[in-house]
Amino acid sequence: MIVVLDPECSLKEKAAVVRYVEQQGGRLLVSVVGEETHIGLIDSEAQALAPEIEMMAGVSEVRGVAPPYPHVSREYQPGPTEVRVGDVTIGGEEVVVMAGPCSVENAEQLEAVGRSVAKEGARMLRGGAFKPRTSPYSFQGLGEEGLALLLKVGAETGMPVVTEVVAPEDIALVASYADMLQIGARNMQNFRLLSEAGAQEKPVLLKRGISSTVEELLLAAEYIVSAGNSRVVLCERGIRTFETATRNTLDISAIPVLKQKSHLPVIADPSHAAGERSLVPHLARAGIAAGADGLLVEVHNDPETALSDGKQSLTLDGFADMMDKLRGVAAAVDRRL
Repeated sequence: MIVVLDPECSLKEKAAVVRYVEQQGGRLLVSVVGEETHIGLIDSEAQALAPEIEMMAGVSEVRGVAPPYPHVSREYQPGPTEVRVGDVTIGGEEVVVMAGPCSVENAEQLEAVGRSVAKEGARMLRGGAFKPRTSPYSFQGLGEEGLALLLKVGAETGMPVVTEVVAPEDIALVASYADMLQIGARNMQNFRLLSEAGAQEKPVLLKRGISSTVEELLLAAEYIVSAGNSRVVLCERGIRTFETATRNTLDISAIPVLKQKSHLPVIADPSHAAGERSLVPHLARAGIAAGADGLLVEVHNDPETALSDGKQSLTLDGFADMMDKLRGVAAAVDRRL
């Protein structure tokens, strides 16, 4: 429920509304939307307070319909949020490309990939040190050794590092090495992990679950922001459908929908959506055209020997070719790489 205050509402009248809600045990969020001041009541029982609030001085109207994710909603913050990661800004004019291997395998691999993608215009280095895998027998990552390699190569190439955290108890360790914490699709509704990520200061990249709706993704983001961390970037990475021609189905429509519903930046992951490297550049172009603020792309110096997701990883030359083509698409929608 949203309480809209009268433009002539005094500070005393505003305080009286806030005090009444708090006395009734309600939680609220005050924001300015255009020329209106809104008091959003977050609790599901808020509707019961409407009759009394409507009669209070300074109240213009009470709107019964409000999104269940107030902190990330455009109804509470109409202007877009920009998230800064090191010297990189996500959500501005620049389309930020985050590139690197699915898994950090060794120093030689990461250094080769890091140097190459940085040369071609990538702004952030991605790579997995902890890997949640479907099979318990698949490569699970190098752990802290991988984090140390990411820190080293990120510093050498001048790129901030984004890497996945898979358990609440690992957050402090990963945050000590990485510039941005990624919460993967399998953990989008790991609510303890979301809350713990919200309690620390590093920005968070939140990926959509493979069977999750847009609203469920925004509610997951609400866990992080309501815990105190407003530096969240959403990622559309493809959802599971009946289609088997691709690994997942990239929900292109979700990108503009998310940007309409939320002020948070939105990026696309064409690699996990496609599952096949030949399709990745096409989906990357589509993501930028749809309004994505960035891309998360898997790149490997020798994909055929990759320990994870080699089939969907671009080669170094393939990444360079894709970046050349993306610049034209970005310019066509008044963005830049």
